[in-house]
Amino acid sequence: MGITSALYSGVSGLNTNSQAMSVIGNNLANTNTLGFKGARTVFSDLLSSNVSGSGGKSQVGRGVGLSTVDNVFSQGTFESTNSDTDVAIEGDGFFVLRQPDGNATYYSRAGAFRFDDQGFLINPEGMRVQGKGFDAAGVLTTGDPSDIQVTNVGLIGARATDELTFTTNLDENAAQLGAGAIDPADRATYNYTASSQVYDSLGEPHQLSVYWRLVDNATNTWSMAYTTDGDPATVTPIGNLTFDENGNLPDGDGDGAADPITVALALPDWGNGSVAGQALDLVFDCTQYDSDSLVIGTSQNGYAAGELDNVAINADGIVVATYSNGEKKNISQLVLARFQNPGGLQLRGSNHYEATADAGTIRVGLPGSELGQVFTNSLEQSNVDMGQEFIKMITTQRGFQANSKIITTVDEMLSELINLKR
Repeated sequence: MGITSALYSGVSGLNTNSQAMSVIGNNLANTNTLGFKGARTVFSDLLSSNVSGSGGKSQVGRGVGLSTVDNVFSQGTFESTNSDTDVAIEGDGFFVLRQPDGNATYYSRAGAFRFDDQGFLINPEGMRVQGKGFDAAGVLTTGDPSDIQVTNVGLIGARATDELTFTTNLDENAAQLGAGAIDPADRATYNYTASSQVYDSLGEPHQLSVYWRLVDNATNTWSMAYTTDGDPATVTPIGNLTFDENGNLPDGDGDGAADPITVALALPDWGNGSVAGQALDLVFDCTQYDSDSLVIGTSQNGYAAGELDNVAINADGIVVATYSNGEKKNISQLVLARFQNPGGLQLRGSNHYEATADAGTIRVGLPGSELGQVFTNSLEQSNVDMGQEFIKMITTQRGFQANSKIITTVDEMLSELINLKR
């Protein structure tokens, strides 16, 4: 009875070490698998049997069993890539993925994403990446995460300019021209001019030119007028600018800073079918210093129609579409999931995990210090340490050899027992 028990102890050792070698082999096979998390085997002794002897009761072990196979969720190293949709996570979070039919949700650390023919952000297996979208005003929406999709893959519509700002210095030493009309065709009727491009509702560009005339040097008063598309016939007076003794515009709200002057305009009909009487706020952020007149900068908020040039994921996990007109549009922001017990996740192959009750509480939210930081143009590599795996392979092999030796030794003992009758 004791000899037979030893035989089965050796068999249990063969089984558990074989399973351990399978885990080691799987780890090594996935050395280059993106986002792969290695596993380890945990052995435990089997329930011992009680034996009686002259010294009292004792226990004899009955072999070894496989207690569990743990996934090791340590951080993998990063690989830099040239793809703007490759993302890696530093931290404990997981990407949230959903089947196209929306019936199952999976989680992954592999961030090799791309766009399909419908504009959905997917992984290589076709699972759709989840995120929170932005509304038309560029504000992140509330509610549950949804599929990330770039719907406007063609032209982005134009935007008519409704605000144009001139940041300009007007020379305090300019010649005083006095009161009078500004004639763009007569250089003697104005001291300085500057131009900027504006867009109509169809996205067609137009030139708007502003003219300044020093009316009274004692009161620092300048008159202004503008034309469109360089046509002197469209010259329109737009009031005066008056600077204080420091060469700044007045402080209208008492905060100690000069306030820009805004003039509301109704632009002329462009004659191309665009919106007539386009409203435009012309903002003057000007100074009058003892320096040459010059335009420090101009800014306007209109743009022409543009084609989609590129879609990339930035450092905040925001999917950004860039168009040929220079405009950028936030599409959606990746969400990450974190589990109370990631070891309870169920492996589903293809770098996917499925949540189970053993995984505990799940927290889904935007990237950050709690859920993990994202890094673009990067991919997380496998966390398998080849050197450590080879050491485990050697010890597992020796364990297997030792248990096989138990079986051969017990077999020789049984042979000797049988031979006793001879």
